[in-house]
Amino acid sequence: MWDILWLDARLATMDTDVAAPYGAIEDAALAVKDGRIAWLGRRAELDGAPETLAKQVYWIEGRWITPGLIDCHTHLVYGGNRAREFELRLQGASYEELAKAGGGILSTVDATRAANEAALYGGAVPRLKTLLGEGVTTLEIKSGYGLERDSELKQLRVARALGRDFQVDVVTSFLAAHALPPEYRDDADGYIDAVIGDMLPAAVQAGLADAVDAFCESIAFTPEQTARVFDAAQQHGLPVKLHADQLSDLGGAGLVARYGGLSADHVEYTNAESVARMAEAGTVATLLPGAFYCLRETQLPPIQAFRDAGVAMAVATDCNPGSAPVNSLLLMLSMACTLFRLTPEEALAGVTRNAARALGQEDRVGTLTVGKQADLCVWGVDEPAELAYRVGFNPLAYAVKGGRVRTQVSRTGD
Repeated sequence: MWDILWLDARLATMDTDVAAPYGAIEDAALAVKDGRIAWLGRRAELDGAPETLAKQVYWIEGRWITPGLIDCHTHLVYGGNRAREFELRLQGASYEELAKAGGGILSTVDATRAANEAALYGGAVPRLKTLLGEGVTTLEIKSGYGLERDSELKQLRVARALGRDFQVDVVTSFLAAHALPPEYRDDADGYIDAVIGDMLPAAVQAGLADAVDAFCESIAFTPEQTARVFDAAQQHGLPVKLHADQLSDLGGAGLVARYGGLSADHVEYTNAESVARMAEAGTVATLLPGAFYCLRETQLPPIQAFRDAGVAMAVATDCNPGSAPVNSLLLMLSMACTLFRLTPEEALAGVTRNAARALGQEDRVGTLTVGKQADLCVWGVDEPAELAYRVGFNPLAYAVKGGRVRTQVSRTGD
């Protein structure tokens, strides 16, 4: 018998093999066995009475089921906050000016270095619970606020602990090449030496890194320095991704594509050549409308160029204390549509199917497909577009993680 069977459902499978908007199947059923999707289709195709097919049967009265949501770009673990910088930006200070004056990322580095693991964990839990409460079942967490070995590893250990303690899969990205720490103020190449010769090997040895990220920008690292980090990542067998073309066009998206990277993130200034390279490599464009909004940017990502080239577009919160103090992935659906002109279907694909690709997890999650992990969201909406249409409204009835109904957002075992 199946473990659970959902009936009277409408499925937004987000599977491109299903020839309907959202991969929709009406009057549907979905079954789970051993934590994986065992069957789905029209209810009329079930071979027997429901109570003879599954141990538990849920009648959900026409609610929509989507894949569990995926937040594929977050900086969830950090110390302190930067509300004061928010005030300064409103008074006219630019992101670049704050960074060059020792604020920005470096102010969070100071707070993160000073915090112990318990404090970082405690600070991250409320942010994580908010995301889980909106149906997030997989998320990425980056390091990048330590900028020295012990503090980088501390962030990554906390990220792993959050994944163990809550019903969520956490994918970690090693982001030591995020900013230049004060110890290396005039020696960026020396810092990259430390990243690739000391910090990255330690993260790999401890099993704390699933991917390697960097920030390629005029206020961070050059394409040449970024390439050195990527070369080291490949030597350790780790995939790469990149904060690319956020404030200027340094060809970052094209660079990460040359390495077969999982994703290029931000991409406001990405040029046509880089778009073509991303399409060829299968590199996902991860859109971060929360940062675009909070920084009051005006340069839009080349959305139509991505569409025309067939580049998959993901959407994420970029949850961080400076440029995107964002804790709502549902709000990002709305912003992706209103600010970047994605369709609601594109936006939902951006937090399911394409977000899974951006994390290298597309074989496990991201669509309602037989054999994939049973990560689901059950929504009290009349149509999937409502998830992007409504602002400040959470219609989640409940989420399912690995076949287990997540009735409340709490630590495993609580």
